[in-house]
Amino acid sequence: MASTEPPRLAVRSPADLLAAVPYLLGFHPADSVVVVAMRGRRVVFAARADLPDPAEDQAGPARHLASVVQRQRADAATVVGYGPVDRATPAVDAVRGALGEAGLVLLDALRVTDGRWWSYLCAEAGCCPAEGRPYEPGTSEVSASAVYAGQVALPDRGALVAQVAPVDGPARVAMRRATAAAEQRLARLLPPTGEQLDEGQVRTAGVVAVREAMRRQRRGERLSDDEVAWLSLLLTRIEVRDHAWERTDGRDRDIALWTDVLRRAEPDLIAAPASLLAFAAWRAGQGALAAVALERALAEHPDYSLALLLDDLLRRGVPPSELDGWPLVGSPGVVRSRKRRRRPSR
Repeated sequence: MASTEPPRLAVRSPADLLAAVPYLLGFHPADSVVVVAMRGRRVVFAARADLPDPAEDQAGPARHLASVVQRQRADAATVVGYGPVDRATPAVDAVRGALGEAGLVLLDALRVTDGRWWSYLCAEAGCCPAEGRPYEPGTSEVSASAVYAGQVALPDRGALVAQVAPVDGPARVAMRRATAAAEQRLARLLPPTGEQLDEGQVRTAGVVAVREAMRRQRRGERLSDDEVAWLSLLLTRIEVRDHAWERTDGRDRDIALWTDVLRRAEPDLIAAPASLLAFAAWRAGQGALAAVALERALAEHPDYSLALLLDDLLRRGVPPSELDGWPLVGSPGVVRSRKRRRRPSR
């Protein structure tokens, strides 16, 4: 499931809502069931899940989706099924029922296939003909407003996954060499076998690397291979990762930095940068990006605690606004909440 706190877009009709959905999610959905939740007249949340196979259980996923929407303190919602009628209709019906059980008003239930949409709630041929109504989301005023506001709708979820995919070819070879050199550099900081490790020395190196990376990002400079390798290696230390986590928010530069580090880091070093990217994306309301970053982290490191924590928050639909001020880290890896702070400007 992917969710987000969406941008403000003026939605006045089903066609407007369908034009808005890709910008609410960050990509054009396919074979999906989407719920757009409202509080009063304002869109407050959008969530997407893959269409289940008709032979699979529909009620369980639908109830989960409804509980996620309910957590947003929404009072009404529209359900949209993207796909052929035999797959979309059972999913939409299940979600409709689950939303009703949750006490939410159903504004509409739609299906979209091949550039046409149908309403499950309207049987009037004048407004909802049997052949569906055509729509062109790219020509909508809603789409124009979203683009003007800087919102992006990628062609599909695969394009989003590609944004966090590892580099390959010569770039990967160069990173392997840089990482090997970084490992030798770290070994020189570590004591000989049998001697006690000076954790302060390693943490200091990590703090310097994190601060330098963030300073370079603010100046619009890309890290070198050696810098990415050194940073990703030091981020395997919990105290260094927590230092970076405390300084990461939903700013564009945070998302750009951790995306770059994630893509270039060696597979056994991606857990921390992937989790930091997920946290930054979640704070920015880019739930879909957070989800694909966590997929990469957990595929390589299924027991990584920070990735599991963030994955749980995302799946339960916890709004970022409920956790303003996160994180306040005490002992390494121990997270405490703190009073709300002013969000830094992007």
